[in-house]
Amino acid sequence: MRERDRHYLFVCSQNKLRSPTAEQIFADHPGIETLSAGTNHDAETPLDDEMLRWADTIFVMEKTHRAKIQQRFRAALGGTRIICLDIPDDYAFMAPDLIALLQARMARFLPPAPSV
Repeated sequence: MRERDRHYLFVCSQNKLRSPTAEQIFADHPGIETLSAGTNHDAETPLDDEMLRWADTIFVMEKTHRAKIQQRFRAALGGTRIICLDIPDDYAFMAPDLIALLQARMARFLPPAPSV
């Protein structure tokens, strides 16, 4: 029986550039399912309790995102791990530099592709 995919939630402020880029580039990686959201109330997809409960691991772009989540969503978090990728808000959506940085910072968290 196959183990269920890991649920990775990517979070930035507005959910317009960094986290949706991460969600998209890792969406087809074997062994994980991805979602993205923003910490701001006016984000494209505002973060909510349901998303946090869905996630096995939460990846934030900046330390301020982790602090906001821990402050606002303490009950929904439980023991879910939050990892800060330290990616500043300096990139456009799907920018090659952003993709390269995300791939480098995420490499150790991605499950290996199954061998054929």
